[in-house]
Amino acid sequence: MRAMAQLVMVHILLVFVPAVASAQAGAALTGIVTDSSGAVLPGVTVEARSPALIEQVRSAVTDETGRYRIVDLRPGTYSVTFTLPGFTTVSREGIELSGAFIANVNAELRVGGLQETVSVTGETPIVDTQNTKTQETLQNDVIGSIPTGRQYYSLTTLVPALNVQGNDVGGIQGPIFSVFQAHGGRRNEGQVHVEGLSMGYQGMGVSFYVPDVGNAQEVNFTLSGGMGEATTGGPVM
Repeated sequence: MRAMAQLVMVHILLVFVPAVASAQAGAALTGIVTDSSGAVLPGVTVEARSPALIEQVRSAVTDETGRYRIVDLRPGTYSVTFTLPGFTTVSREGIELSGAFIANVNAELRVGGLQETVSVTGETPIVDTQNTKTQETLQNDVIGSIPTGRQYYSLTTLVPALNVQGNDVGGIQGPIFSVFQAHGGRRNEGQVHVEGLSMGYQGMGVSFYVPDVGNAQEVNFTLSGGMGEATTGGPVM
């Protein structure tokens, strides 16, 4: 009986641990905070605000190297505020995050009044220089305007390098599940994740769950890049 119980426990871990790990996926904010001389500033409170967050604001504190990191952020528009007693407060507005994008947002604080705030707008667009993933993102306005089947698998036909088994033109086949692959890989390597949680089973990524794409704010396709949160090496939708 003890051996059987151990086998059951191993099976549970193999099934659920990858799903829990995959739930950590999301966009992130990172950067370094310095003073006007270029010296790093530890202890700076960094707050990311967005209507996309249930809690509205998520915060972090810079470490001894002046670096901060705020992870697992939902798609949306963010403002980032940097605060340290004795220094001016700096605010960055209009930062767009989607998929697993890692935005590098640095700040320079200068000595000033406690109530003084400097808002920074119109800077050079932020580029993700830390992520090696190859991604494509479809926003909900695009999804709603294209006459495809109202299911995730229909959207794979819009993304270069993806190939889905069978076609559902205009949704005439109704809600069905399918399999897909990228770059000529195995046909069952594609996985469907909803809010970072895998909807497939461990044998392959195919999902029997067929949600309406109209409920999605965006649909992100990760095509390559060594996705450690996935249980296979194929694409993740």
